[in-house]
Amino acid sequence: MSDYAVVDPATGETVAEYDTFTDAQIDEAVARAASGFAAWSALPADERAAGLRRVAALHRERRESLASTIVREMGKPFAAALGEVDFSADIIEYYADNAGVVTADQPLDILGEGTAVIRRSPLGVLLGIMPWNFPAYQVARFAAPNLANGNAIVLKHAPQCPESAAALEEIFRDAGLPDGAYVNVYATNEQSAAIIADPRVQGVSVTGSERAGSAVAALAGQHLKKVALELGGSDPFIVLSADDLDAVVRAAVDARLDNNGQACNGAKRFIVVDGLYEEFLARFASAMGAAKVGHPLDEDTVLGPLSSLAAAERLQAQIDRAVEQGATLVVGGQRSGAYFPGTVLTDVTPEMDVYREELFGPAGVVHRVADEEEAVRLANDTPFGLGSYVFTTDAEQAQRVADRLEAGMVYVNVVLADSPELPFGGVKRSGTSRELGLLAADEFVNKKLIRVG
Repeated sequence: MSDYAVVDPATGETVAEYDTFTDAQIDEAVARAASGFAAWSALPADERAAGLRRVAALHRERRESLASTIVREMGKPFAAALGEVDFSADIIEYYADNAGVVTADQPLDILGEGTAVIRRSPLGVLLGIMPWNFPAYQVARFAAPNLANGNAIVLKHAPQCPESAAALEEIFRDAGLPDGAYVNVYATNEQSAAIIADPRVQGVSVTGSERAGSAVAALAGQHLKKVALELGGSDPFIVLSADDLDAVVRAAVDARLDNNGQACNGAKRFIVVDGLYEEFLARFASAMGAAKVGHPLDEDTVLGPLSSLAAAERLQAQIDRAVEQGATLVVGGQRSGAYFPGTVLTDVTPEMDVYREELFGPAGVVHRVADEEEAVRLANDTPFGLGSYVFTTDAEQAQRVADRLEAGMVYVNVVLADSPELPFGGVKRSGTSRELGLLAADEFVNKKLIRVG
């Protein structure tokens, strides 16, 4: 079987296969991107914005087809796949609306006479290495701000998402962008390394695992290329007080089961003060266990299959090892093929592997803590630092805890609140950069000083 293949995780059937590019095809793709950059970057910002609006419109026009492809590739429920395509269109439109803002000169107050400005200009051809868990959204949040700036994109998608990769390249082409402004490649890891080394390529962005991020960062550093990393997470969900515990539990379940539990910023560690712990655990475990597991095209399905049989087997191994090491399995914990039920662990201690691992699937760990101080200490006791969630009725406490959390994002009394204008990213082993919002548009630009005496 080809490295690039669509294997429906709901059935195990190989739906389609795509040929990996030859080295000659890779070289031709980079050459096209270099030529496309020259044409695309020469356009005024408002013309690039118009092109991006056409890209967003085509996402909406083809939303059902693209969503169906996403379901086949990674198994998320169809309604969630439709939501992903819609959000992708929103993101692209946001950067179309703000293309003039992100490319505008930034005047500086100077001590001497004359003027000084920071002028932002594109770097050139960028390589994007994208994951499988959000086949359209991940591409939109990388490509849109960088295209708005005038960069050109070479996109290497996950090997299990070749159909989405082809459909997205077709959208950018049909939107009338210059040939080469957005180029899809079916590349091996070795070929990706060669693209990073290519002098025509000026930067690389990777969303994926710690291992992938570390490997790409090492290559980028070796070749003195700008790199942006969006990696894993084990986000804490801290419950300190509640007027409506049922609402908090619903938020906790939503934050854990979104995208079949396969979101890097999904809540994975639930840290609950002693006075609410027993009641929270009982309601949370009940709701997790009741989440309907079924075919992703069924309307009442909450949890479709994980992205692959291998993904389900990895999660099963983590759960089994946690129980062997002394954790308590409260509910779930037994896969059926690639399907995995809502799962809850308790009694997890720092000596266990699962204490510092990321559970990439519909499984969470519930911890009991005495107070705010212990909650913050436990929340920060992780190699990750992506997102975090704080639920409290005390506004001052919310701000105090938010300030102390070692994370790139803190959401207070709200979940699933991502939006195109809000920056996304983390610290520690969760990454080095920001996507979405205006900050994303500053990752791959030359901030050139122009000083006039």
